[in-house]
Amino acid sequence: MLRVFKKYYPIRNVFFVVGEGLFIFGSVCLATWIILGADAFIHDHYILLKILLITFVCQTCLYYNDLYDFKISEDYKEIGLRLIQALGFSAIFLAIIYLILPQAIIGTGIFLIGISLVILLIVSWRFCYGIVLDRGLFNQRIILLGSADLIGNIKHEISIRKDCGYEIAAEVPDAKRKTNPGNPGPEKPENIIGSKYEGLAKMAGAYNIEKIIVALEEKRNNFPAQELLKCRVNGIEVIDGNSFYEMLTGKLVVKAINPSWLIFSEGFRKSRSRHFIKRFVDLLLACIMLIVFFPLIAVIALLIKMDSNGPVIFSQTRVGQNGKIYWMHKFRSMFENAEQMSGPVWARDDDNRITRVGKIIRKLRMDELPQLWNVLKGEMSFVGPRPEREHFVKELEGLIPYYRERHTVKPGITGWAQVSYGYGASVDDAIEKLNYDLFYIKNMSFLMDLMIVLKTIKIVLFRKGSR
Repeated sequence: MLRVFKKYYPIRNVFFVVGEGLFIFGSVCLATWIILGADAFIHDHYILLKILLITFVCQTCLYYNDLYDFKISEDYKEIGLRLIQALGFSAIFLAIIYLILPQAIIGTGIFLIGISLVILLIVSWRFCYGIVLDRGLFNQRIILLGSADLIGNIKHEISIRKDCGYEIAAEVPDAKRKTNPGNPGPEKPENIIGSKYEGLAKMAGAYNIEKIIVALEEKRNNFPAQELLKCRVNGIEVIDGNSFYEMLTGKLVVKAINPSWLIFSEGFRKSRSRHFIKRFVDLLLACIMLIVFFPLIAVIALLIKMDSNGPVIFSQTRVGQNGKIYWMHKFRSMFENAEQMSGPVWARDDDNRITRVGKIIRKLRMDELPQLWNVLKGEMSFVGPRPEREHFVKELEGLIPYYRERHTVKPGITGWAQVSYGYGASVDDAIEKLNYDLFYIKNMSFLMDLMIVLKTIKIVLFRKGSR
């Protein structure tokens, strides 16, 4: 497993992405050899860089067309359509690059032959990888120990994540779990005998187990310390259920974790150097974006003024870092005084309070541009938990555990919850978004911020998750 921001990815998935990149690179090299011959690699000292540029653009377009999300691209017809779309975008982006940098041109004939080879090899490569996923080759075999609700969540996530890299070899419920005659629950495996999980280590060895996930409903007088110790010294990894769920999904479960787990877990590192870098990047990007997007900002302001009565900028109080109240600015996307009758409510699909221009700028996330001023003032960051209104914060703090912990960092224009879950308009949505927000606060770093920004660009381009 490869660890990235506390989330683990199977090595085979990394091998798949790298292998696909090598196939693209090799296809263009072969096309170059067919058209220009082997001498091209000797006389043109930049030929490999040109081929690398094509590879990078192609794989970027594959990513932005969700071809590395196996929950989306399981169907081969869907893969074919997305592949053609991705390569079409690649051709457009390369054409723009070649227009700006003519010296990067590799040749029309080479590109056409290379793309034909790329399609053939990528489809074949993905077909082979699909067989690997279907048969569960190279999966890590795990035991789920316990009967807590978290076990059900883990089972669900593994079932929907075809490429997660885990296979549940056995489930062992709590030895002291009280059964309901009407709902006796799962049977105790034959390998587990007695009330202290005797035989757990023996079964783990027989099943070639690599990890044991522990999520017991009651650990007092019910924790199989000796059996788990045998497993650990035999090289089997023993992981707390909450930690495993965090690694598997990139989020926490606020209803399942207790304060001691948060206190003793890794993460929540905050240093002056990290704060300085984050603030410097915020200032730099905010200044650049305000200059670059100034013409667009002026056009949007004009359209809003022409479309409906009211101010161009909508300002509203939000809860910031450490619970401090500040004024957040957005382009007005609703009719003036939209909440005069309804009071504070969450936005929803087909909200009749939204103007015609508002629908467009919300879909494209352009209504957020005035928040660059909040970033300049230091009230917000580019990346962080989404700022919420005080009315909802007071309500949610009474309903959701650890909700106030999301205010230990600056709110952001975008964030891990926004790119992972999308828009929320209920208490259940707020709980799920908090699961992601706490994961971000626990594992925040410059590289994670960069990844979130790239995911945000992807969402904006394909207009997902906005209201």
